[in-house]
Amino acid sequence: MFYRPEDGHGLPHNPFNAIITPRPIGWISTRDADGVNNLAPYSFFNGVAYTPPQVMFASTGAKPDQNGTKDSMANIEATGVFCVNIVEYGQRDAMNASSATLPKGTDEFAHAGLTPIQCETIPCARIDGAPAALECRLTQIVTLPGEANRVMFGEVIGIHLRDDCLRDGRFDVTTFQPLARLGYRDYSVVTDLFSLKRPDD
Repeated sequence: MFYRPEDGHGLPHNPFNAIITPRPIGWISTRDADGVNNLAPYSFFNGVAYTPPQVMFASTGAKPDQNGTKDSMANIEATGVFCVNIVEYGQRDAMNASSATLPKGTDEFAHAGLTPIQCETIPCARIDGAPAALECRLTQIVTLPGEANRVMFGEVIGIHLRDDCLRDGRFDVTTFQPLARLGYRDYSVVTDLFSLKRPDD
């Protein structure tokens, strides 16, 4: 099968997200100008640089009450900071609850039954008990082709690691089993690892 996206795929559901998998989930916490916490998962998320450490996430939708964008993006534009919380398998239902389209000014921490805790380096909340959290300072916003497609880039200026996730000096993802986004409404979970030695090692 071959198709040009501009012509349509002819399938019951768009296969694009199912092709690019698995994708890590950035559970992005922000705070609006009035001090209300916000939390939402984004699967167009990844790390993009080591030194200094940097991440990105993309928003591809809009809300009627946010003038062509989403709460997360509006809050980051207003404050210049955000936090990336890592999603563990045990928090899958809370993550899903926080993805609901709720009115502006709604606290998704409360909606999803999560406890916010203050970040160390930025005026923002993070999820208490998350396996890891990355405190980020906005570096740039890139507007992409298409309606409401925008990418936020941030420099990681503070990193939280849950103590029980550290084993023999390594951050061991099998201790919490990170959730990954697949296509459609599908997810996966990391339970097994294997290593490959690079040719130039």
